[in-house]
Amino acid sequence: MQANRLFTAGPVIALCISLGLALLAGAAGAQTAAPTRDDIVGKLNHFEEAAEVDLPALKQQVMERAKARIKNDPGPVNRPLIAPDLAKLPTFNAAIQFDADTPIIQPASYQTVGRIADALVHSSLLPYTFLIVGHVESNAKTREANAILSQRRADAIRDVLVNTFKISTKRLHPIGLGEEQFLDRARPTSAVNSQLQIATYAKLPEETPAHPAAPAPAAKKPAKKR
Repeated sequence: MQANRLFTAGPVIALCISLGLALLAGAAGAQTAAPTRDDIVGKLNHFEEAAEVDLPALKQQVMERAKARIKNDPGPVNRPLIAPDLAKLPTFNAAIQFDADTPIIQPASYQTVGRIADALVHSSLLPYTFLIVGHVESNAKTREANAILSQRRADAIRDVLVNTFKISTKRLHPIGLGEEQFLDRARPTSAVNSQLQIATYAKLPEETPAHPAAPAPAAKKPAKKR
């Protein structure tokens, strides 16, 4: 009798295991699925005002702070944000995968980059410029090395959007923040902190319509001799 129960229960157990594995696979697939264009547009099209950020000065500040050896450094959890005004901008966080310690984008992330490009040419986003913000989680490397890597990765995304998807370069501003502005300050080593951000930065200046040249005055006819 016990053998019969085991025999009949076997297929049920196998079915439960199969269903469980299928659900887990589905959940993993949902987590890694590329965002849709509309997902990205929905995050970026709520622009209200430009952030007061001097990008060349910010790049210099990132490198100077990353190089500094501060005696009383509060550590990654309590380190102040280097550009808090960026939090005011509409932002989309993208889990772009790069090869380790390089700015080389992994093929699995090509679709996400393509969706970002599709969003940037959506009619509601065409009037705007965007920041491409690189970050790196806290790791065994120096903060200076991570600042440089984050800038190279932001530059790499800009280059793909410009060269492959023909997004105007004047609409894209890459900036690497390294470890100086964690996305999750409570967990500095979390992979979340390596995500790349696209932020709606400012409105493009309106182009002044060219005025047609005024017609040259008609040449006067010589007076007739009497």
